[in-house]
Amino acid sequence: MLFLCLKGMSKKSFISIIVLIFSSVIVLSTPPEDPIKCSSSQNTTCTITNSYGMFPDRTICQASQALYPTSEQELISMVAFASKIKTKIKVTTRYSHSIPKLVCLDDSKGLLISTKYLNKVVKIDVDEKTITIESGVTLKELINEASKNGLVLPYTPYWYGLTIGGLMGTGAHGSTLWNKGSAVHDYVVEIRIVRPSNSEDGYAKVEILNEQNNEDFNAAKVSLGVLGVISQVTLKLEPVFKRSITYLAKSDSDLGEQVLNFGHEHEFADITWYPSQRKAIYRVDDRVPISTSGNGLYEFIPFRPTSSLALAVIRTTEDLDESTRDADAKCGLAKLTTNTLIASAYGLTNNGIIFTGYPVIGFHNRLQSSGSCLDSLQDLKITACAWDSRIKGEFFHQTTFRVSLSMVKNFIEDIQKLVQLEPKALCGIEQYNGILMRYVTASSAYLGNQDEALDFDFTYYRSKDPMTPRLYEDIIEEIEQIGIFKYGGLPHWGKNRNLAFEGVFKKYKNVGKFLKVKEKYDSQGLFSSTWTDQMLGLKDGVTILKNGCALEGLCICSQDSHCNPSKGYFCKPGKVYKEARVCSHV
Repeated sequence: MLFLCLKGMSKKSFISIIVLIFSSVIVLSTPPEDPIKCSSSQNTTCTITNSYGMFPDRTICQASQALYPTSEQELISMVAFASKIKTKIKVTTRYSHSIPKLVCLDDSKGLLISTKYLNKVVKIDVDEKTITIESGVTLKELINEASKNGLVLPYTPYWYGLTIGGLMGTGAHGSTLWNKGSAVHDYVVEIRIVRPSNSEDGYAKVEILNEQNNEDFNAAKVSLGVLGVISQVTLKLEPVFKRSITYLAKSDSDLGEQVLNFGHEHEFADITWYPSQRKAIYRVDDRVPISTSGNGLYEFIPFRPTSSLALAVIRTTEDLDESTRDADAKCGLAKLTTNTLIASAYGLTNNGIIFTGYPVIGFHNRLQSSGSCLDSLQDLKITACAWDSRIKGEFFHQTTFRVSLSMVKNFIEDIQKLVQLEPKALCGIEQYNGILMRYVTASSAYLGNQDEALDFDFTYYRSKDPMTPRLYEDIIEEIEQIGIFKYGGLPHWGKNRNLAFEGVFKKYKNVGKFLKVKEKYDSQGLFSSTWTDQMLGLKDGVTILKNGCALEGLCICSQDSHCNPSKGYFCKPGKVYKEARVCSHV
């Protein structure tokens, strides 16, 4: 019916209506399916994927059985069983959001332990301002339970579909340079973790970690899941407070200078950058007195339930623009998308219903995180999260790394030089709402952030065909290599393509201390895999050399076959960073 009504309408007008549908509030949604699928009612012969339906190398990960503990005692029994028979184990979460293969076993013989039903609040201590939760509790549940008791976690990721165990495993964070920083793990005061042990301990042991056993505690704060299974976490909270948010659009001409001070001036500052539009959106976001009037709500538009029809149309258009190399069309849609988001205040409302103007003032728990596409009952996939692999929706790469504040200005200027050379090159990133820039500080976690830095988050088109290059493939590859290799950027453990992790262990001054704890907790490597060993420098082979490998970020090209010569893409030096090797269209 929609197609009949819009017959004869221009492509731009048609897409305009679709973008409006995309940005509207839809109250129903089909929640994501379980990432684990098994062939029997006993949960045997299983496969696992991530919430996007695809790992970087497009392999399908397998396991002999999936286990779903509902208590710490059941969890101990499962780890003991695997430890006794020396079976490999991987831990997975309700939604499995990590892009790299952290949940994958090396073969089909091992076990998966899901924290899906370890989802209870154990204790809230209002006087001590702490909350103890099981590791499968989602960030949304944590925020809601804490706020019922007048408490909040001060800094969190913007997506509330993460579990506390999952976000600690990968070092997930929000944005601030204030206090202890934006990483959730730096507000953890105690961890209970179940690990393999010897027969004297019944083959499994519960470790209770806090600042009194500092080395083990700092290793477990960001563990990649290789120390054992986190059972419970206790976090330090604060009394509820209010915030005031205003988005300011400015030219990006002095962005490199502005970012250095902006994070120190505003507690919850972040920046969204649209390089091809020469524009940056500054989030002026600070605490205000609790008596300040306002009951604002933040439901970030891309995290809302979205019409499957609208998503299919947008994806079809994106595929067409890529296949015809229509940069003008991509830039037009990018501008329409970003203008719609800006006009809609990205999903902020002053009273939970409508946006009437800045500043938006509200309680922290209503502004800090969102993800309503997870929340509703089944609606036959009429609406869904935009990246749900069961529909024709978004399918993308994510490249995310943090650059030290001392080097950020130079990195931003290198990107601007590339945009001067190819003004339309980053429109594809702007279709996914540009480059999100969040502030992070140094962490005591051994695999946490090393210093004050700015986190750059790029999301961009990925073809369903691994041998199909992207429009301006070379520019995005060069930015990736500039950030990670020229400026020593630290890749986010839960995002990124393989090449980002090349030599990553050398960038962590305390990786040796982490490996010492790893050996102590799991000397048989039952919770490790080839992938985690490669990331930690225990094995070679993070990158995979084969035809087309650079197109998927599995390698940095060193010969033309790593690109796709048959489609005119050859391995060439970078335009600004000459040491880069990228797939360029000739």
